This record gives sequence, C-alpha cells and structure tokens, in this order.
Amino acid sequence: MARITLDKLGHSYMENPVADADWALKQVDITWDDGGAYALLGPSGCGKTTLLNIISGLLRPSQGRVLFDDDDVTALSPDQRHIAQVFQFPVVYDTMTVYENLAFPLRNRGVDSATTDKRVREIAEFIDMTHRLDDRAKGLTADGKQKISLGRGLVRTDVNVIMFDEPLTVIDPHLKWELRSKLKELHQRVGRTMIYVTHDQTEALTFADKVVVMNEGEVVQIGTPVDLFERPQHTFVGHFIGSPGMNVLPCTVDGGKVYLGGNQIAVANDAAQGGGTAEIGVRPEFVSFADNGLPATVVKVSDAGRHKIVETRCADQTLRMLISEGVEIPADGVKLAFDTANTRLYTDGWLAGSRSAGGEGR
Repeated sequence: MARITLDKLGHSYMENPVADADWALKQVDITWDDGGAYALLGPSGCGKTTLLNIISGLLRPSQGRVLFDDDDVTALSPDQRHIAQVFQFPVVYDTMTVYENLAFPLRNRGVDSATTDKRVREIAEFIDMTHRLDDRAKGLTADGKQKISLGRGLVRTDVNVIMFDEPLTVIDPHLKWELRSKLKELHQRVGRTMIYVTHDQTEALTFADKVVVMNEGEVVQIGTPVDLFERPQHTFVGHFIGSPGMNVLPCTVDGGKVYLGGNQIAVANDAAQGGGTAEIGVRPEFVSFADNGLPATVVKVSDAGRHKIVETRCADQTLRMLISEGVEIPADGVKLAFDTANTRLYTDGWLAGSRSAGGEGR
C-alpha cells in the first residue's frame, strides 16, 4: 500500500499545447492517504480516465510527477507500481474457468497453490461466484464476466492501489447496489487504497471517503460527500451533486450586499469579496415557503416519492424547491425564503473569497 502524491501533474494529447483548452488534464496537486477510499467524479471527457491512467502507469504525463510514498514512479510501468485495475468493460479469459481466471494473477506471480486456492475461494464468495467456479467464462453473462474482472482486481494482496474505471457500467441495476456495498465493505476490511472513477454521483458518494470532482480537465473540489453537498466550492459542483441540483441565480452585488430581483438576500460567505459575474447558489432543500420573502409563481409540481419537486419562477429565473410530503403548496401569492446558512455568493463560478478548489488534500 502507498500514499499517492500527484505533484504539479498535467497532461495534453497535443505535442505543443499552448492554450488552456489544449490540456486534457490541467495542473493537479493532490495527496491521497495510504488506505483511503477515493472517487474521481465528473462528466464524460472531464479527464477522469486520463488521470487514472497516469496513476496506473498506462500513460506518461506531459508534466509533473507521481509519487508512491516518497518514491517517484512517474517513469515506472504498471507492473512495477504493483497496480490492480478493473476496467469499464470486462476483461476475462473465455476459455478458462471462473476459478482459473481468478487464480491467474496469483499463479502468474508464483503464489503457492494452497494460498491461491484459499484466496480464490474467498474472493469467489465475495462476488457471489462460488457456484460458478468450474464454469467456463465464455458462457457467462456480461454481469458475470464483470464480476470476474472485479474479482481479479481484488484477489492480489501485494498491490499498492486498486483502481476501478467505471466498473459497474454493464452490471444490472440491482447488482450495482449490491456490489457497491460489497466494495465498501471490502475496503473497510482490508484497508487498501482504492480509487473509483465514475460519472455517477450515487456510486461516488456511497463508495468514497473523499470525492475528487472534475470538470473540463480541472479539479474543482475535493471533499467528503457532506462537503460537496453542503459547501460546494464551485457552481459546477452544486449542479452536478444533488437531484435536483443547486439553484444558481444571477444577482448583483452593491456595497457588500447581494440583491436578487431588487430584493436583498443574506448569504453565508463574505459578499464584500465579490467581483466578476455574480450568482447566488442555494440548494432546493434550503428554499421554503414563507409569509414574507421573494415573490414567486409556482409553475409545476412533480412527485418524487417522499418529496415533491416544486418549480417556480422567481426574479425571472427558474428556481426549484424540494418540499416534504404533506407540506401545503400555496395556490397563489407565493413567497420564498432562503436558509441563510446554506445560501452563498459565487463569482465567476467560484465561491466568493475562494478562487481555488477547496477541501483537504488539495
């Protein structure tokens, strides 16, 4: 196992990058603790897999270093780094049995038969494949093959880090929940460093202790699931995390005070440090009906189980609320209040007063 440090890391697939947009991965400086569970979260094309491949040694970065503990491994191959990686689509040996597939990484490293057998059966039980150990992989469904791929990534005990690149894409939705839970359980049991790449916020937030949110090749925030939900450092994080995402509303700042549609709005951060394009960010959970507040019109109400999503027009903007079942929704004359502790000012997308991506490890 190892502490992983990414030092001034950056990568471009162009030979001579000049513009900011030429970089697939903009400068990243992160330290991940030995034994942590981390997720790289962001939309397709944001740089997640590029970063993962640099850490694994499949890709040499254009600039910067990768360190395991204090050792510079930037120039080392994946096998020299002792990496286990599970890819988006299953990689299995169709002519081998499930048992032989799981045993292959151990046999390839000269592990004795008794230890190999014990480890294979432990992992087979973990991925619920004990009853298929003697079956050839060729006859398995995509779910079954990906479970073997997961098992092969987990079977070794000599790895520095286990990395998962969208490993549940081909898995049945019910099994996704089950395997996410099992991966979390495994991490808690063995304490190995794990990095999980996904575009699915549910997968990231349920698996990881710390989530790295990426957008357009840039790390915009690193934090716990609670940090990302309650204290987004960038409007993208507010949009991407949560369902529905954070309301982001254009506003004006005058004399250190924030105004929305001519109404003064109290915010949790320092509005005196505003500048650039100003926006208010408030999650639907922190907007409520009030006797006095911002005038609004209810446009649509959608049932979301124990909650209702109420879409309103407020200050000529669409604003969504998340209302508990049973709360009366006024027919007209609606007024809205924002929870001050969870209402923030953003300038040029970033939390006012904090230009860089916040959170520990950044």
